[in-house]
Amino acid sequence: MTTARDDILAGRTSLGIELGSTRIKACLIGSDPSDVIATGSSAWENRLEDGLWTYGLDEVWAGLQEAYAGLVADAHDRYGVRPATVGAIGISAMMHGYLAFDEGGELLVPFRTWRNTNTSAAAAELTTLLGVNIPLRWSIAHLHQAVVDGEAHVPRVASVNTLAGYVHERLTGRRVLGVGDASGMFPIDSATCEYDRASVAAYDALAGDRLPAPLTALLPVVLPAGADAGALTAEGALLLDPSGALAAGIPFCPPEGDAGTGMVATNAVAPRSGNVSAGTSIFAMVVLERPLEGAHHELDLVTTPAGDAVAMVHCNNGASELAAWAALFTRFAAAAGAPVGDDTAFEALFREALAGEADAGGLLAYNHLAGEPIAGLAEGRPLFVRTPDSAFTLANFMRAQLYGVFGTLALGMQTLAAEGVRLDRMFAHGGMFRTAGVAQRFLAASLGAPVAVGEAASEGGAWGIAVLASYLAHADELSLGDYLGRRVFASASVTVADPDPADVAGFAAYLDRYRAGLAVEAAAVTAL
Repeated sequence: MTTARDDILAGRTSLGIELGSTRIKACLIGSDPSDVIATGSSAWENRLEDGLWTYGLDEVWAGLQEAYAGLVADAHDRYGVRPATVGAIGISAMMHGYLAFDEGGELLVPFRTWRNTNTSAAAAELTTLLGVNIPLRWSIAHLHQAVVDGEAHVPRVASVNTLAGYVHERLTGRRVLGVGDASGMFPIDSATCEYDRASVAAYDALAGDRLPAPLTALLPVVLPAGADAGALTAEGALLLDPSGALAAGIPFCPPEGDAGTGMVATNAVAPRSGNVSAGTSIFAMVVLERPLEGAHHELDLVTTPAGDAVAMVHCNNGASELAAWAALFTRFAAAAGAPVGDDTAFEALFREALAGEADAGGLLAYNHLAGEPIAGLAEGRPLFVRTPDSAFTLANFMRAQLYGVFGTLALGMQTLAAEGVRLDRMFAHGGMFRTAGVAQRFLAASLGAPVAVGEAASEGGAWGIAVLASYLAHADELSLGDYLGRRVFASASVTVADPDPADVAGFAAYLDRYRAGLAVEAAAVTAL
């Protein structure tokens, strides 16, 4: 019988690395892609500089190296061996945003992340021009806003990339991008898995000589899942593993965004399936059976890693405010002389939420640390609101906080439902689903649909991109959907939570208050 140690020694493994909002995570899987055999991670955090959210590129490489070193150490601790090579590698990261480089590969302005909302003028102009919703965070919105504003760096732009595409290019020398991630840069034609030609022509005409080159010369080449995306160069190997132990020549799958890897990690790539990914941001992806009838500012049109059309509801604010409250309670426990670990605190608080009233007792929680376009907010102001007659208990407070994570998402999903889009099941992943039966149950109530959580839910996109790397060896024989169904999830253990009628009614009441209370949020942005 093949063991994980055997797989490591023989290089029958696949490595996935995802640069998330708060963690860079590395995940190694074996010849059985459902088997996670080693992991490593590094914490990082965005910062607000000159009014824009950013990360330093030096932090990218320091975090990647720490995560990979942690994975190697984990493999050695578990199996007594250190990987010197792997079968394939994949890179994933936060989608969208703006990384602009000159001809020599130098970064022209600090990385502008998906979290920035300074692109409203450009996004509105492009939405009108192209006839599809162009969200504020898309790369083309950032690029065009720089054009509109006449920023000094624009005439020097030689290439524009996402974070995953940038890392992939540095490791392989290839400027390519998975179609799912590319669909967050510019509209994609799902029939060709390329940038939509009519839209490209329309934008080139709009930009004119304000850009130094046609748009397609600036953007990465688009590749579907399973395509050859290059191999690890000697320089790239040292970037990832400065010890020199990692061999060059390892093949790479196309780099993908966190939305695409979330779909893979939850086996949600077929029509009428969808997934929710909850982290610093929260978003839902629903694979479409047919085109939408109209453009909606709440909905993005993106693709699966195989190029199939997807409607995406993306919210800038996810579980960060929830985590901040949990940290407050953890500190209280320590101050009271009864310290508890973070996991214990989350477990206790989540379990307490189950005892709350179905509508959270009249309490309201807004998790808006950053601006939230779906809610009409240019900036964020986290708020906890109650009226004098609200039932202010810990159970209701925690239920309100959990409901708050899903509040803006539910507003967007109502728009999707109005388009007649139906779901058979929604899959969920992210750390907040590790406490069994709590966030999953409340998400089912907010969507009015069954929510499934699998064993790998907490590994999330790092596992998803590792699976996409493993798919490289099977793309000639199986579609991505068949590979996931037959090879990855065939024996997967999945827990399903059906919507509880009382919770559904309670969340609906909560959402009515939530929608009405957005006026309070808007006033807070103006006043504070």
